[in-house]
Amino acid sequence: MANVNNGPAPRPRFNFMWFWAMVAIGIVLYAMFSDSDSQPIKGDWQMVEELVEGGSVERIEVLDNHKMSVYLNEEHVDSLLKDSRFKDMPRAGVQIQFTSHGDPSLFSEDLKAAEAVAKQNNPEQKDVKVVYGFSEKAWYDYIFDFLPWILIIVVWFIIMRSMSRGAGGGGNGLMNVGKARAQMSDKNNKDRVTFKDVAGLEEAKVEIMEIVDFLKHADKYKALGAKIPRGALLAGPPGTGKTLLAKAVAGEANVPFLSISGSDFVEMFVGVGASRVRDLFEQAKKVAPCIVFIDEIDAIGRARGKNSGFSGNDERENTLNQLLTEMDGFQTNAGVIVLAATNRVDILDKALMRAGRFDRQIEVGLPDVKERQAIFDVHLKKLKLDEKLDREFLAKQTPGFAGADIANVCNEAALIAARNDHKVVMQQDFLAAIDRIVGGLERRNMPMSPEERRSTAIHEVGHATVMWRLKNCDPVLKVTIIPRGRSLGATWYLPEERANHNVEHFRHKMAGLLGGRIAEQELMGITSTGAISDLERTSKTAYAMVAYYGMSPKVGNISYYDSTGQRDMFTKPFSEETARLIDEEVRRIVDEVVELTRKIINDERENIERIADVLLEKETIFSEDIEAVLGKSAQQIAKEEAEAKKAEAKEQEGDNAPEPEIKYVLEPDVKSPETEDNE
Repeated sequence: MANVNNGPAPRPRFNFMWFWAMVAIGIVLYAMFSDSDSQPIKGDWQMVEELVEGGSVERIEVLDNHKMSVYLNEEHVDSLLKDSRFKDMPRAGVQIQFTSHGDPSLFSEDLKAAEAVAKQNNPEQKDVKVVYGFSEKAWYDYIFDFLPWILIIVVWFIIMRSMSRGAGGGGNGLMNVGKARAQMSDKNNKDRVTFKDVAGLEEAKVEIMEIVDFLKHADKYKALGAKIPRGALLAGPPGTGKTLLAKAVAGEANVPFLSISGSDFVEMFVGVGASRVRDLFEQAKKVAPCIVFIDEIDAIGRARGKNSGFSGNDERENTLNQLLTEMDGFQTNAGVIVLAATNRVDILDKALMRAGRFDRQIEVGLPDVKERQAIFDVHLKKLKLDEKLDREFLAKQTPGFAGADIANVCNEAALIAARNDHKVVMQQDFLAAIDRIVGGLERRNMPMSPEERRSTAIHEVGHATVMWRLKNCDPVLKVTIIPRGRSLGATWYLPEERANHNVEHFRHKMAGLLGGRIAEQELMGITSTGAISDLERTSKTAYAMVAYYGMSPKVGNISYYDSTGQRDMFTKPFSEETARLIDEEVRRIVDEVVELTRKIINDERENIERIADVLLEKETIFSEDIEAVLGKSAQQIAKEEAEAKKAEAKEQEGDNAPEPEIKYVLEPDVKSPETEDNE
């Protein structure tokens, strides 16, 4: 590929941090390698007087009338170094320094008296030379004097600049740290998002249309005395499109949209959070009517008073108090609607959730099969697809996937297709992408002995066989013994999107989970560690039946589930006797399920061996391969029987009238959702 040069490369900018680094390194090197042995020793006049009387002093330099530098005679240096007082004294140069704080004339008199004593001892002793001078600092002396202060000022400037950039926004400065960093989308923005750009979320759209209609036709509501809603809380799992829906509300109502994250209110400075809340609502009032969107509001909206013994910082609570006051307090925020998003509604403060603040709580749940197909239609627009691709099939293969997950599936499928040199993205690429996201990366080179592969095949076929024979289990899609992630094999099934479960549903699901462990025990006589996940899910389901759903005759219609999450984690809501009863009931339910599973495994021993042989050969088998051995599944038989009964009942009634059609009355741009993005 040719290298295209669109112009001269930009010249790198000089980073002054390198300059200061070099200065610091120079100071360190100077301190390390400077001649520390040449430093004179500190003394006083008594020490120097003794040396003068002994004839050891050659001259004394007096600087500024009080700084004395003493030079000794060379013949006396060796003898003086033997004295412990002078052992660190240099041999040449200034050897002793001392400071005189008295009158310079007194120093001269004392020096003459000492010289007189020296001449009495040695008449040939010469007088000590005294040189007076005044200090004049060179330019580098001033640099070294002020260098520590310069470094302190530079470091302080860098820290303040970093804090200003992080807290006050680009170029706003440290004094604007209390300003809210809300991103505003003007109503005249050409790229604004509307309901056409949001795939799925039909129920949430219907519920939030009231806010849109109020913003569009406020006079109609005010004429009847109705008040504008203060706010709406969008609650749901991550990736379901809460942020996108909030943008669509602002775009649909054609009003300004101010967006900010809950974490933007949290700062190291005390009082900044409350100040930013005030500034946010001041900005909103200037452009009202408008919508203020706070993403991840649980960052500041957590219930007050919790964990007060573990932390003394109440800055977050002050921020929450200011938010409560702004939403419904003494302030009047006419025309300002607050939308917030969170996936942790249970931890929010009750005062934040009351009527008058967040008047609506809109559930933005996971999409159903029709909504998933609409989301696939959005994200598949950018891909070069195979004409035979079945989008309804893809929607059915992704139960429990949010909009963000579906976007990830589409992107992963395109990557797999490119990796395999496909001209278009085919259906098998999407299936491989789903397997990659759900199960993890394939590990074909994982070392496994023939016995381990056989045990894994029996285990997975045991799951599939029990689920095939029980009508309340989920339909089996495929079985594989290709290791993925932490699993040696997997049984893929399509969970039915059922909102209500009964005892039989739970029993059949637990039987399907235990099918692998029982098949290993009955057909191979081994008990391996591969069933730990199955046992964990079985135990949790059984405990939920007894302690949460009241499905045990002995325990009764009692639930110990705490939906508020406020129960003390160190206490149990039941006695020790009840705990023992719960354990007994859980064991009874699991034992009954084990007997049911063991009966199915023993009845299908030969079929399980046949399917396991095929699985070892192909490594992956599908529902068609299982049906060739076991016949129709219990789910398919039950479905056919239900359809036959329905047709028979319809013929007996003789009712040929068409069924009533349910229509949802929405605005025109809601009926055909088309978008290129969905959170």
